[in-house]
Amino acid sequence: MQEERVTTQTKLSIAATALLSFIGILTETSLNVTFPTMTREFGLPLSTIQLLTSGYLLMVTIVMSTSAFLLRRFDARPLFRCAIIISILGTILSSLPLGYWWLLLGRLLQAAATGVSTPLLIHVILSLIPVSRRGTYIGLANMVTSFAPALGPTYGGLINFYFSWRIIFVLTLPLLAIAWILGEVSLRLKADGADKSFDGVGLVLLSLFMVSFTEIFDQIGIAGGWSPRVAIAIVAAVATLALFIWRCLASKSPLLDLRILRKPIVSLRGANYFILQFINIGSSFLLPVFAENFLGIDSLTAGLMLLPGSLLGAVIAPFVGKLYDRRGPTLVLLVSNVSLLVGSAALCATTGKATVLLLTLLYMFLRAGFNFGYGNTMSDASKFVTGSQQTDFNSLFNVLQQYAGSLGTTVLSSSLSLSEARMRHNVKFAAVDGATNAFALLIILSLVALSITLVSIKVRKKPRVELRPVEA
Repeated sequence: MQEERVTTQTKLSIAATALLSFIGILTETSLNVTFPTMTREFGLPLSTIQLLTSGYLLMVTIVMSTSAFLLRRFDARPLFRCAIIISILGTILSSLPLGYWWLLLGRLLQAAATGVSTPLLIHVILSLIPVSRRGTYIGLANMVTSFAPALGPTYGGLINFYFSWRIIFVLTLPLLAIAWILGEVSLRLKADGADKSFDGVGLVLLSLFMVSFTEIFDQIGIAGGWSPRVAIAIVAAVATLALFIWRCLASKSPLLDLRILRKPIVSLRGANYFILQFINIGSSFLLPVFAENFLGIDSLTAGLMLLPGSLLGAVIAPFVGKLYDRRGPTLVLLVSNVSLLVGSAALCATTGKATVLLLTLLYMFLRAGFNFGYGNTMSDASKFVTGSQQTDFNSLFNVLQQYAGSLGTTVLSSSLSLSEARMRHNVKFAAVDGATNAFALLIILSLVALSITLVSIKVRKKPRVELRPVEA
């Protein structure tokens, strides 16, 4: 059977959106290792400085939730152009010495651009790539979205160690210019013209839920356990989630079409997708912080510790996409989930005996397992939704992806904070205790993900709908 051809124009369209997404996601984690420097420079507490990451992630998630509406209403090139301009403005603001709040504004602008570009990348692939080659190209997209956040601490630590953290942003400007040129000459994908109204109420409810749910773990970390504010945050999160679900199911034009999840295989894949990204982003945050506190290494070494795993994940992503195209989902997803379980268990068992080399090797193993399953999970789920649902599917899974990373960072950070509150006079013991608890949580989540995959093997059936690429 002859392999269906992908045009050069389509490849350039994917390259343009992938490069913009890469830049946005790279800066997402590159600032984490610079927070001690910023605390001294701005004279602000860490709880305020960390808004540069948590606020960024939340803004990305909120903007991504609108992507189904945006991709239906607007053509790809104007959307891309808007994202590029916003990203450049945010990058310039972030690189200038104007003060912390201007820096935060710049980060939020960059987040808005990333919230548009990442769903646009997947939309281009799902619309223009033949189903028979979808796994390969989603694997390439996965290489971007999974390599960039893990590379961030290495990039940020290197720049901060030798230059200034502001150079992190300056160096991305030439890349943004290249992405803009590529997009202008290649992006031609048209909106489907669907007359779908924007669900502003749904956006408000979703935003309130995400803020409330994240606040639960923030308050646990601040208070060192239970407090009235934790209870208030729980009540607010439950109430807003219930209202949001009701709104999505009752509305004719919901912000996120949760009806897609009525298909068991799609909901199972969505849950697995969320857990994989939680483990990925959470571990890439946790390991450098733990290594700095327990081993006493500097930010540059802590960042470089993740580099081999990031490179390994980037290299294998396209190959496991091709393996999925040829062999189906069972093998790649089982390898992924078992690897994450073994890797998390090894990290938990060796926390108190950790060395830089051991952490580097275990992170490589963890990253390989993640990349076996991450892109293929979404690719497989996409085959069980109709062509008219592809945009809603893209939006929903991108929201799951981004919020999983945000929540993973917050929850594992809270684990470290709780241990530090109990062991204020022994930083090393606190680091070991907090990291051990965090790795134990990753073991539980890995077991859940493996169970989901085993269930999905029985649930999965041959897709009823054979999708065809949409003409540009």
